[in-house]
Amino acid sequence: MTEPQNAVELLQALIRIPSVNPEGDPGTDGTGEARIAAWLADFLRGLGAQVELREVLPGRPNVVARFPSDRTGKPRLLLAPHTDTVSVLGMTIPPFAAELRDGKIWGRGASDTKGPMTAMLWALREMRDRLPTLGHEIWFAGLASEEAGQHGSKALAREERFDFVIAAEPTDLQVVHTHKGSAFLQLRTSGKAGHASRPELGENAIAKMLRVLDFIGGELAREFAAIHDPVLGSPTISIGTIRGGSKTNIIPDACEASVDLRFVPAQFTPDFAEKLAARLRAVCPDLALDLSPAPPLLTDPSHPLIARLGECGAQPVGAPWFCDACFFAERGMPAVALGPGSIAQAHTRDEFIAVADLEKGVEFFSDFLSRL
Repeated sequence: MTEPQNAVELLQALIRIPSVNPEGDPGTDGTGEARIAAWLADFLRGLGAQVELREVLPGRPNVVARFPSDRTGKPRLLLAPHTDTVSVLGMTIPPFAAELRDGKIWGRGASDTKGPMTAMLWALREMRDRLPTLGHEIWFAGLASEEAGQHGSKALAREERFDFVIAAEPTDLQVVHTHKGSAFLQLRTSGKAGHASRPELGENAIAKMLRVLDFIGGELAREFAAIHDPVLGSPTISIGTIRGGSKTNIIPDACEASVDLRFVPAQFTPDFAEKLAARLRAVCPDLALDLSPAPPLLTDPSHPLIARLGECGAQPVGAPWFCDACFFAERGMPAVALGPGSIAQAHTRDEFIAVADLEKGVEFFSDFLSRL
């Protein structure tokens, strides 16, 4: 590979390796993380790290790198960007050209999250001679599948223990120590088809679904609105899709709907999913549903490394979205999200990161590492 000479060239190289998550319609044949994982493995070995490619899904590995340390027993710090991006469908710029224009680098992943990844990597490059002597053992992981399923972070959180995790996300270099949890609630009702002139002889699946959605948009939404987190505000509910029926004069025998739930830490109990499912089935006993929530994040803002990040200028904040950090925190590892760039540019049709923001990110992570 051609060795990048600066952070801009490194980010351009990463954007030019398509790594679109294959879920849904990716808009390209360049899916999966295998190519970018191999590239990152070579780059990290060049910095002196011991590197493994750990397959999470077929052909979709995590890149796990451990930097040398001058003694054993140090606390472990993990820098953890994700290597996949969202679909390029509908983009108004060439998604993989990595064009440098108007003081910005354009392309899919420039903001989310190859830009923050680059800031971490270039800081590690600048600090590579000092890394073994730091007070923490430094790890880096390029995580697969964050944009759908979060399989990479879940796998690594099962495999390793870390004392602190920084998931790379575009947070304007603020420390996201808490974020909402998320659940995509998939609902399905079944009925019995028949002629619409005799509705009493059939069973209308849409009517059944409307009763469920009325409960969600009514009683449940009011409960959510009454809850207030001092940082995150109230949890939210958004009914996203509904599909049912085949023709106006046929009683619909199937209906599907999806609902986006965003909940705060106080709501998330071990039986959260079971209790919600029971309440929904009280409205419609034969309701089929799928609910696999991603947990909220709440890391104590007084943690010593959050204080250290604060010395570099990063303040603790909350976020309405969720990321890989929560799956490490779920297993007892303090975790935050942090990186240069704005979340407002993530997933956009003309995604970019400003060069000035990227360079600030490199400076930030270099400063942070030097304080460990």
